[in-house]
Amino acid sequence: MNITSVNDNSFRRIAVAVCCLFISLSAGYGTGETQINRDSEVAGSASNVPSYPSNDAHHPSAALPSDPSDDEGDDIDWEERRQALLMAAEEGDAEAQNELGRMYANGRGIDQDNAEAVKWYRLAAEQGYASALNSLGNMYFRGKGVAQDDAEAVKWYRLAAKQEHALAQYNLGYMYEKGRGVPQDDVEAVKWYRLAAEQGYASALNNLGFMYSEGRGVPQDNAEAVKRYRLAAEQGEAKALTNLGFMYFEGRGVPQDDAEAVKRYRLAAEKGEAKALNNLGFMYQNGWGVPRNYVEAVKWYRLAAEKGEAIGQYNLGSRYFFGQGVAQDDAEAVKWYRLAAEQGNASAQHALGNMYSDGRGVAQDDAEAVKWYRLAAEQDDPHAKFSLGNMYYGGRGVPQDNTKALKWYRLAAEQGILPAQYNLGIMYYAGEGTFKDYYEAYKWNRLAAERGHANAQNNLGIMYATGRGTPKDYVQAYKWIDTASRKISRAISTREKLEARMTDEQVAEAQKLSRGAYEGRETERSLSGFLRRLLLWGL
Repeated sequence: MNITSVNDNSFRRIAVAVCCLFISLSAGYGTGETQINRDSEVAGSASNVPSYPSNDAHHPSAALPSDPSDDEGDDIDWEERRQALLMAAEEGDAEAQNELGRMYANGRGIDQDNAEAVKWYRLAAEQGYASALNSLGNMYFRGKGVAQDDAEAVKWYRLAAKQEHALAQYNLGYMYEKGRGVPQDDVEAVKWYRLAAEQGYASALNNLGFMYSEGRGVPQDNAEAVKRYRLAAEQGEAKALTNLGFMYFEGRGVPQDDAEAVKRYRLAAEKGEAKALNNLGFMYQNGWGVPRNYVEAVKWYRLAAEKGEAIGQYNLGSRYFFGQGVAQDDAEAVKWYRLAAEQGNASAQHALGNMYSDGRGVAQDDAEAVKWYRLAAEQDDPHAKFSLGNMYYGGRGVPQDNTKALKWYRLAAEQGILPAQYNLGIMYYAGEGTFKDYYEAYKWNRLAAERGHANAQNNLGIMYATGRGTPKDYVQAYKWIDTASRKISRAISTREKLEARMTDEQVAEAQKLSRGAYEGRETERSLSGFLRRLLLWGL
């Protein structure tokens, strides 16, 4: 009675097929992805420089602080204003120098000229004018009109922040958070975000909320995170609205409420926030807080994708792949996967690798598949690790190498990839890429069996029957082989042969255990939608 061989082609087909199913359930290939965002780039002063939230479920998204000059009407006589400001600026008026610098920086009523902007900002800054100090920091941060220099940016931000300039405090917090121009220090980042937040600056409130959410520089506290997100959202801050929606989606610091999540996502999406556009599409795709509607999902994903949002691009590609809300189109799927993959989205890199591996929407190319799998695997994507293991095992796009296949299967298996656990059990049993090790084979087959992998269940039963890797136990052997027989017919004959060696009492006990195992698995499957939802955001 031999265990399923790793050389058996049916093993490879089954493993790959199960992996595809697993991916569709948990990697976003079928479910889509949603994410929170939080500020993590430098905010502008009265001038127009973006702020940027982050998070890795999760990730950053840019926002532009308001520029007072943008609120001024088009009926202004800009030349008259420039002349008046120039006269005052040349007489040493710091406010006029700052305003003139802002006109040059923004190109309002005058040809845009960063060097001139820096000149006037510097003159005002040298007089200690706080807004100019911050704006000069922005110019160094962006490398506009001066050589890019984070340390110089920090210098000017700090001078402005000491005058309680909220945007400079926020910017200084960002520099500490990212370790730009200063050693990375979350505690210092929180300190400066808090000072800006206490002045009501919305982006700082949002970032402070994120720090509480992630427990960075402060003890982790979802209620405190929600408090800050809500204060920022009440000012219309799009990223805070998105983050608050995410907290409702996860039930963190507030009762879980999909409808409330959708409400916040929609408000942020109406402001053009890319991650909110994606998240709203995600809710429509899954029917959470709104009726399921793939066409609506595609609409919102497309808006996010066209803004360059990588996860939106990936999710739109997946809708083309599955033909959900749009006509099925592999070439369009590849197009959007590639755009997301080139931005470093690991799920998209893995999906693009699959398209090259299968020759869908592109010419079949194993070397290209391996390239994209490797990029995703290097970002710790477990599905890509499994796929890379398959490529090494089959010698596709790389020289055949069981040792490397085993390495990648183990890495994927340790992250819970079911077919990787099964394949690892087979390779240890057969001694492929390693010495034969029945104890390791038992360990990995059992893990896969307990998660419902029928071939692993059958193999585990055989290991109990033969006493390989575990003490011989016909009752346990029957239990697992009988459980497997509900899905694979060859287990039936194995069970019948085993039954002939058992007493009636042993068979009755084993059948009882098998029924219990099967019913438990069915209960788990009935909860799978709920569990997937909980697990999706624990990645």
